[in-house]
Amino acid sequence: MNGHKRIELPWQIWQAIKSQQLPLISLALVVLVSYGAALTFDFVNWDDPWYVIHNPLIKSWQPENLQLVATKVVTRNYAPLTVFSFLVDHTLYGLWAGGYHLTNILLHLINVVLAYLLVTRLSGNRMVGWATAAVFAIHPVQVETVVWISSRKGLLSGAFILAALWYWLRKERTLEQNTWGFVCFIGALLSKALAVVVPSIVFCYDYWVAKVPFREAVKRQIFPGCCALLLLVITMLAQTSELGGVRDHFGMSKLEILSVDSVIMSKYVQMLIWPQSRSVLYDPPVSGIGQLVLLSVVCWLIAAALFVRMGRRNPLILFAGATFLLLLLPVLNLFPITTLMNDRYLYLPCIPFFALLFSGLYQFLEQLKIRVIIGYFGRRRVSGYLVPAVFGVLALALFTRFSLQTSHYLSVWKNGMNLWQYTAQQVPQLPVVQIQLANSYHQRGESAEAVEILKRALRDTHPDRLDRERIEQKLQDWQAE
Repeated sequence: MNGHKRIELPWQIWQAIKSQQLPLISLALVVLVSYGAALTFDFVNWDDPWYVIHNPLIKSWQPENLQLVATKVVTRNYAPLTVFSFLVDHTLYGLWAGGYHLTNILLHLINVVLAYLLVTRLSGNRMVGWATAAVFAIHPVQVETVVWISSRKGLLSGAFILAALWYWLRKERTLEQNTWGFVCFIGALLSKALAVVVPSIVFCYDYWVAKVPFREAVKRQIFPGCCALLLLVITMLAQTSELGGVRDHFGMSKLEILSVDSVIMSKYVQMLIWPQSRSVLYDPPVSGIGQLVLLSVVCWLIAAALFVRMGRRNPLILFAGATFLLLLLPVLNLFPITTLMNDRYLYLPCIPFFALLFSGLYQFLEQLKIRVIIGYFGRRRVSGYLVPAVFGVLALALFTRFSLQTSHYLSVWKNGMNLWQYTAQQVPQLPVVQIQLANSYHQRGESAEAVEILKRALRDTHPDRLDRERIEQKLQDWQAE
């Protein structure tokens, strides 16, 4: 896998997979068993109607329609490859939701495999690679990305990003590796705007890990960076609507946003290490949090200093920390989006996070020198297996805990009614949640209950102007039925 002179063509990823069949088969089983129930799930009334059910772009292979697929913005996102994947699904499955869920699961499986191959190569440790990929596969924050059909863009772009990094994150790259990495990068850009950070990730690797001179490292990323900038401009122009989501942060200064971000990023770390109740929407406070901001900023500064210090001995540590931050950068509202935090924002960032965690755990166990304690039992015989065994038990315990939480949360996404009844228990104060819950009842023919929910929302949730107008219009329409 590490040959410097060897040409790395697409089918050689398959060769890497074939050489490590046992761990990859186990990861495939983890994904299929964990998410197989989603094949019985329905669409949900949260972007699914616009991406799939009522989207004319996915219902024709006529040249005129394919041109629209390549150029048209859908739900404020320019993601033509994502829309094209829905076109393929619609051709195969019609409006059977299980088929779309199957595609999502298979894409997640591809990403798990790529995460294993990438982390194993960079860390030089198959156990670290397997543990990282296994937790990436079943962590409860992944449920939203895998089971929500409209989150296809995160899965598809994730596959292209990881493939691009497979080709690019190496100390010496052939022309073929650079070319295929760029092809995958373009695929990622055309799937979701998150991919704009890839050139920055590769620059960090080249400069810190591969020890490429600064100017040369910058030069390598000029063309990919220009492509990313073009896609970023297109995406920003597509953000023409403020409906949906949470908008309390709109109008805040960049300094205020960064202050809130410091708290949210701390919350993300907590969600990864010790996940509790999940939700499709969150309502993090944006005012009266001065003490939390101060504490978070101090913690992040200390963490940055530690990463820089450790990075001098092992640049991969600094690189992994930077990759975690860069993958979060597009969703930190430096360019306003209609939500402050979501589970799906952690889909790719959890890979470098857990790679760091498990690498650190493995090194810590090696440094304990436990073999000295049990030396009289036959140090030579036991010492080679003790650290992997202890590491395996700890990783398995964490995996089991996450797996149980994922299994519990999965059923929430069975249909729109389940989703919004659950979410209304988690964040009842959000007007958009009450609107979506009312929509679910209305779609089921229970208009009277839907009207009552909207009336309570007007009274209890303090909707802003846009949400108030939506509620009042729905009340007018539904009461007239």
